[in-house]
Amino acid sequence: MNDKSANLLSLFASTSTLICCALPAFFVAIGAGATFVSIVSAFPFLIVVSQHKIYVILFALIMIGIAGYINYKTYNMPCPLDSEIAKLCLRTRKRSRIIYYLSVALFSFTIILNYIIPRFI
Repeated sequence: MNDKSANLLSLFASTSTLICCALPAFFVAIGAGATFVSIVSAFPFLIVVSQHKIYVILFALIMIGIAGYINYKTYNMPCPLDSEIAKLCLRTRKRSRIIYYLSVALFSFTIILNYIIPRFI
């Protein structure tokens, strides 16, 4: 598995946790429960995904861990000597880092909204 595909899988996994777990809590918290009901009626698969949210969150955590490990390992690898390919290599690494950090931010938002904030309410 290369750096790019691991980061995209972690982004997909963290986005799925956002959809299944954080989105319902967010809509209820801002008082838009009726809006969420209409979303669920348009996309009924959200109910099934929400019923298995522990597995979705664990999958996302594993994928983010794998992507973080791969990012760490490839960060200091040398780029090719050709200047054009080296620029492309560095740009790809930067984009991979951004995608990874976005995945971590989405996952963190989901965990905070789903498990930490409800303990204080």
